Amino acid sequence: MGKGSIMMILVLALGVLSLANAQSATNVRATYHLYNPQDINWDYLRASVFCATWDADKPLEWRRQYGWTAFCGPVGPRGRDSCGRCLRVTNTETGASEIVRIVDQCANGGLDLDVNVFRRIDTNGNGNLRGHLIVNYQFVNC
Repeated sequence: MGKGSIMMILVLALGVLSLANAQSATNVRATYHLYNPQDINWDYLRASVFCATWDADKPLEWRRQYGWTAFCGPVGPRGRDSCGRCLRVTNTETGASEIVRIVDQCANGGLDLDVNVFRRIDTNGNGNLRGHLIVNYQFVNC
């Protein structure tokens, strides 16, 4: 195999990796959940979140670094593979966004944001009136 072929394979592999890292979805329904992690010292076990099996022993700074969400969106890893990953969630109406950490799973086909995160990106109050937001999300590095 020549040097040019090896370079082509390397470029192709890097392109596939960047696509895998750039997972995102638009117009996703986001509801809210009363995790209120600040009231339970960001304790995954007390919150009974799915990801506690793998992430409950992470340092406190890691667990409280970002708001929490359950993830069952249309694009991205499921189950254990989503645990600990981060999303940039953007309210489509207002553009308000926040980075959240996946701590749980859900079944609503979107996101179930901690109520505190939901309120922070619901800057016009319409999400509260409807009981959900329409958001875009993108997987980002934590």
